Amino acid sequence: MENREELVQKVTALVLENWERLSTQPFQVPAGISARHVHLSREHVEILFGTGYRLTPKKALSQPGQFACEEQVAVCGPAGTFSKVRILGPERGQSQVEMAFSDCRVLGIEAAVRSSGDLKGTPGILLKGPKGDVMLTEGVIIADRHIHMTPEDALWFGVSDQDRVKVLVPGPKGGELGHVLIRVTKNSRLDFHVDTDDANAFQIRQGQWVTIRKEEAR
Repeated sequence: MENREELVQKVTALVLENWERLSTQPFQVPAGISARHVHLSREHVEILFGTGYRLTPKKALSQPGQFACEEQVAVCGPAGTFSKVRILGPERGQSQVEMAFSDCRVLGIEAAVRSSGDLKGTPGILLKGPKGDVMLTEGVIIADRHIHMTPEDALWFGVSDQDRVKVLVPGPKGGELGHVLIRVTKNSRLDFHVDTDDANAFQIRQGQWVTIRKEEAR
């Protein structure tokens, strides 16, 4: 584990690298917009696509090691269906479906706002693939707003893992988004993640810089 001195050295290097921006807007992070998607376990990949099937990376995502896949599945609820929902890799221990609130209304399900992986007691859904179907007994969530960052980033912003902050969005329909979760891991890349409902409401653009309201951290 890195000590505080090593973290300070890394933060100093980051500041020097981004000095022009940081000198005027010291608490900014880039925004990433997350559309509806599915994470699959190995078992469910094989049921949906065939025994031994491996997901095909299509495009790298902002977080290291994560990628959008070529493969898509149908997500079927009691009131509606999305016929082509992108799968994100790599595979996970438990399958998970992330939807915006407006998506859940189309599907006819009531999902709670949860952190990724917090699936106990969440609604289930039917997934349809080219080789088979999977009925999830739980796993549908509306992903909470969150910011990925490294320990070095957290030291710079003065926050800790699991803190909650507010984020200020500029622009004609800008404003504050509250209850934003801080997620600190060694291999993160700095990124503020919102779903399409939040992005549309505040007219957030992919990669747009937004500001952490540091005084709201707790």
